[in-house]
Amino acid sequence: MEIKRNIYLNKLIKREKNGLVKVVTGIRRCGKSYLLFHLYHNYLLEKGVDEDHIIAIALDDIINTELRDPMTLYKHIKTQITDDRDYYLFLDEIQFVGDFSDLVNGLSHIRNLDVYVTGSNSKFLSSDILTEFRGRGDEIRVYPLSFAEYVSVYDGSISQAWKDYYTYGGLPLILSRNDDEMKAEYLTTLLEKVYISDIVERNKVKNEDELEELVNILASSVGSLTNPSKLVKTFRSVKQSKITDKTVKKYLGFLTDAFLLDKAKRFDVKGKKYIETPSKYYFTDIGIRNARLNFRQQEENHIMENIIFNELKIRGYRVDVGLVEIVETNDEGKKVQKGLEIDFIATKGNNKYYIQSAFDMPNEAKEKQEKKSLLKTKDSFKKIIVVKDDIKLKRDDSGITTMGIFDFLLNENSLDM
Repeated sequence: MEIKRNIYLNKLIKREKNGLVKVVTGIRRCGKSYLLFHLYHNYLLEKGVDEDHIIAIALDDIINTELRDPMTLYKHIKTQITDDRDYYLFLDEIQFVGDFSDLVNGLSHIRNLDVYVTGSNSKFLSSDILTEFRGRGDEIRVYPLSFAEYVSVYDGSISQAWKDYYTYGGLPLILSRNDDEMKAEYLTTLLEKVYISDIVERNKVKNEDELEELVNILASSVGSLTNPSKLVKTFRSVKQSKITDKTVKKYLGFLTDAFLLDKAKRFDVKGKKYIETPSKYYFTDIGIRNARLNFRQQEENHIMENIIFNELKIRGYRVDVGLVEIVETNDEGKKVQKGLEIDFIATKGNNKYYIQSAFDMPNEAKEKQEKKSLLKTKDSFKKIIVVKDDIKLKRDDSGITTMGIFDFLLNENSLDM
């Protein structure tokens, strides 16, 4: 079963021989190595690159233990370059090499060598990775499977695929697990033995229980506005913990740096400025979120919102939470200021979209509520409501488009439909 990851493959192709180190990042087990060692490798062979001009080294393989020394690895690579034609170097799990940034910067000086690296720990995956490469890095962020990628190899109906996807997420190996028990066990083990353990080890976390409890809280309130102060109050009321704002902020940084979580900041639409706090946090893979809660809290509306957020990120958008400040007259005749929320503002270049995730709109009152913040933006950017129902796309007199979740997820151009 070959899963085509054309979004990322095309990004690699566009960056071929651009003079920069291609840095493939993403949460563990999302398919970075498969993308590089299989899909891109095959692309290069098909375009006529000789096999001996593709140098592929998996540094987590015990056979390559000696190559984890940077100078030994550098010399080994140099011996593979025997002519003036172009060579392609794939270094998988680069974090196994000490001082890997110096190594990669050194390799970038070899004129006929095109360098690609991947890695899977919280140091390598930090937001400072391109700084590590002193401005010579070009990041390709890889996410778990989108719903469209998942469906492309799923054996079953769209509705059944949706149920499995919103329960177990899009980590590629989920598709090789044959039953619900195996899928749940895979995700639970991965979370505890790989993701959490790596964060604890790399960041020298002293109180693992606090970190675990923070993940629990965020999983239970996915998509809710929060900040360190609010989270501290939850800790103190539920766990009688004395954790501080500073510690919570540090833990949030660890979780986002390891790509376990994504942060969406609030943006004042009319004031055209960011509001530093509170923010929203979404899980990079919804299956990991569900595993954290032992698959108990399966609120499909919140899960759908998380999936929409991930889809927008996969498509390359910067995603913020919108705030629209309005003034209304209350029942007592007094004018009061009120803030209305737009679930997502998706921006790419000059293109901007306002998007509401509405699980259902069973009546006119609910529809009016969902549209209110969109109408109050008073600008011409496209406004979209995504609902769970498999409805026919429609556009009202005010220009607001309503579409079903499958139309949104399965059509890469759905925002412009």
